[in-house]
Amino acid sequence: MNRVALTIVIGAIAIFPPNKLNMTHKSNPQSRNVQTEWNLARMTEKMPGEMKVAGKPEIVKSKYGKAVSFNGSSDAIILESMPLTGLQKFTIEVIFQPQSGGNFEQRFLHCGETQGDRILLELRSTATDWYFDAFVKVGEQQCTLIDPKLLHPLDQWYHVAYVIDNGKLETFVNGKKELAGNVTFSPVKGNKTSIGVRQNEVSWFKGAVYCIRFTDNTLSPEDFMDF
Repeated sequence: MNRVALTIVIGAIAIFPPNKLNMTHKSNPQSRNVQTEWNLARMTEKMPGEMKVAGKPEIVKSKYGKAVSFNGSSDAIILESMPLTGLQKFTIEVIFQPQSGGNFEQRFLHCGETQGDRILLELRSTATDWYFDAFVKVGEQQCTLIDPKLLHPLDQWYHVAYVIDNGKLETFVNGKKELAGNVTFSPVKGNKTSIGVRQNEVSWFKGAVYCIRFTDNTLSPEDFMDF
């Protein structure tokens, strides 16, 4: 696998318009959905001031195109941006590759506040497999969806989806529904997103991420990104 090291630029945070951050915003006139798509390799190549990088995540080749690889111990991307602000229902999709050799607990996407309101997309890793862990906390309400029996082999590419619909949380792996739960839901507070680690820099992710897409509505598997 060919790797190209990123140039690390840590500086004062400045606010850039979405096109400067290489975020793609799309509006579907039929469904009226608004979507924000983050292609991590394109974002990291531009390195705008709104984004900070921890460690030395690398741009790597993948079956989808350029992706960003995280080493599982010190690599992360931190954004002063959070596309879920004000939403009562939404869909988060991630195309990623969990890799062997990582810690048992790994957070690959954290939206919202560090300890308060937050959305967490996590995994648990064994020597050969991983299983999905989805978490939401809003106010005093929270919900966790996890099942150690729903195993998937490491070192392969996957699409995961996290869907909130007026308090119902559902998770999908490769378009197949895994778990569902309920939480009294209100819009998530906070304006920060971390990729590759929890915002307080624990539970580092080992693997690669191609892209993340946020939709301001609930999507069905037939409307998910191609994978």
